[in-house]
Amino acid sequence: MTAGGTYRPSWHGEDTEALASLTTAFMRKEFVPHRERFEEQQHVDRELWRSAGEHGLLCCAVPIEFGGPGGELVHDLAVLEAHTRMADATWGNMVHSGIVSHYILAFGTEEQKHRWLPGMVAGDLVAAIAMTEPGTGSDLQAITTRAKREGTEYVINGAKTFISNGYLADLVIVVASTDPAAGHRGISLIVVETAGCPGFSRGRMLRKLGSHSADTSELFFDDVRVPATNLLGGEEGRGFVQLMEQLPQERLLIGLQAAGMTALALEETIAYTKSRQAFGRSVFDNQNTQFVLAEAATKADAARVFLDWCIGRHLAGQLTAATAAQCKWLLTEVLCEVVDQCLQLFGGYGYMTEYPIARLYADARATKIFGGTNEIMRQVIAKSL
Repeated sequence: MTAGGTYRPSWHGEDTEALASLTTAFMRKEFVPHRERFEEQQHVDRELWRSAGEHGLLCCAVPIEFGGPGGELVHDLAVLEAHTRMADATWGNMVHSGIVSHYILAFGTEEQKHRWLPGMVAGDLVAAIAMTEPGTGSDLQAITTRAKREGTEYVINGAKTFISNGYLADLVIVVASTDPAAGHRGISLIVVETAGCPGFSRGRMLRKLGSHSADTSELFFDDVRVPATNLLGGEEGRGFVQLMEQLPQERLLIGLQAAGMTALALEETIAYTKSRQAFGRSVFDNQNTQFVLAEAATKADAARVFLDWCIGRHLAGQLTAATAAQCKWLLTEVLCEVVDQCLQLFGGYGYMTEYPIARLYADARATKIFGGTNEIMRQVIAKSL
């Protein structure tokens, strides 16, 4: 905790801390030296995924029988937290390991788990989930992508945008309507294996305000044919329910990412203000600096405790959608507020991209948008009151 003392979340243990240390070492060796190149090309190298798989950093919760390390969700959380604290909110492992693998684990048939999870664990298959469309945003019920059953196949037509891992994705869970007349009850999740897939194409690599090394793309489906066995779970019309069941976990992951970014912003700023001299004393010695950092640290610590409480509830199977929305809203709002205040204390240097605080500032803004905008979070919370 920034305010001092010893704080250990209830979900932390010797195994998660060892995994976090391994992740930190991996990021220092495999990611940080190549950061500028990754940002320029707007995606990490495929070799990074395979190396992460070799180090046991992908899909930690996948059981041994499906090629995984046999861990739990807390191990995926430990990896995410550690690489976020390395000033990286861009590598798409959160989507790959924290989201897609858990969709397959929760809803996939035994055949689907055996077919897809080993490759994801190894980093040979990069995974994505395609929800958002150019005209729908957070309104999942309004999707226009269609999947029509023809014999033993589904024929998919539509377009998706803002898809994390889209450029490298070998495996895409596509949110599509299999029965447009049924509304949200006609939504299904269908897995598209992109290699040599006629009709599947990737659009432009999307240039973003921040998260420059994040692989974010448009995806297009023009009469894409996939086997009917690629219907996740094997039952049509279950997609919306599946999404609603998994979105609380996604929002927890975003909260954890935000907490790591907030903590890093404070660490960098405290160190900088104590070393930076102005008017004969350190910037930290100014009362305004101390007051700003005191308030920021208190908000960050309070939000972090709430996050860890939410994680505990989730691990016990007791986290509600509304509480997950509160977590996502609070942690991302605190992040953006704190990062803005911290950048100000850097003065002109805070605006220079060579300083981590500038990268954090640009990366932070998206957290209030993805995973459901914070406006949607407020609506979810309000419905529970």
